[in-house]
Amino acid sequence: MPELSRFYGITIAMYHDDHVPPHFHAEYGEYEARFSIPGLRIIEGSVPPRVRSLVLEWAAQHLQELADDWELCHSNRPPKPIKPLK
Repeated sequence: MPELSRFYGITIAMYHDDHVPPHFHAEYGEYEARFSIPGLRIIEGSVPPRVRSLVLEWAAQHLQELADDWELCHSNRPPKPIKPLK
C-alpha cells in the first residue's frame, strides 16, 4: 500500500488496483475509512470524529495532489508523497 502521508498517528494511503470512485484510505489504530476525493466524504468504514476532522482538513489542503496521485496510481506509477498536516 503506497503511503502518501502520515500525521498525528493517521496514515493516508492509496492502492494501485483500487476501484472508482477516486478515493484514499485513512488508517488510525484499528480504524480505517475510505474518503472520496471529489466531495471529501467517507464512502466506507469509520474513524473517530476528531480523526475525521483532521483528515478532512488535510485533504482540503491537498485536493489537487490527491487527484494527481490517483491518476498516477491508476497509471501504475508510484504516487508522490504529500506533506502532513501541521
